[in-house]
Amino acid sequence: MSLTRRKLLGIGGAVAAASLFGLGACGRAAPVSPASRGNFEVMRSDAQWRQQLTPAQYAVLRGQGTERAFSSPLNDEHRRGTFHCAGCALALFSSATKFDSGTGWPSFWAPLHGAVGEDRDTTFGMLRVAVHCRRCGGHLGHVFNDGPRPTGLRYCMNGVAMNFIAA
Repeated sequence: MSLTRRKLLGIGGAVAAASLFGLGACGRAAPVSPASRGNFEVMRSDAQWRQQLTPAQYAVLRGQGTERAFSSPLNDEHRRGTFHCAGCALALFSSATKFDSGTGWPSFWAPLHGAVGEDRDTTFGMLRVAVHCRRCGGHLGHVFNDGPRPTGLRYCMNGVAMNFIAA
């Protein structure tokens, strides 16, 4: 059997599709939302969370959603202060670690000590590290290893999941 250009392109297309759709990740279960595990200091019923949070905050913090890029005013927040969890008011990030990543989401090179937890996230057929509030389990965003010094990390956070308190 000879390898024709058509067969070669077909094989290449199949390999590209398998990579794009994460064929290797098909057998893995979706991650359990940290918020649904029930082992946090701040616990509320789903109804209580819905009453406390705006629909956008609820979608991100409790539903692990993502806000639209460049939609958060916190992306352009440059004053000195602290970024707090919109779910439980825990201080998460200092403005001293904020930087402009150009991604459209507030980005930091480090959280405050003990403020966040991390979980494996295999949604969309890729491996990422999801970041949640240590105290209430609310989903904040993801952390990537393409940030600036000194950590080399980029905590890419959803602005709707946080509130800013100026110093």
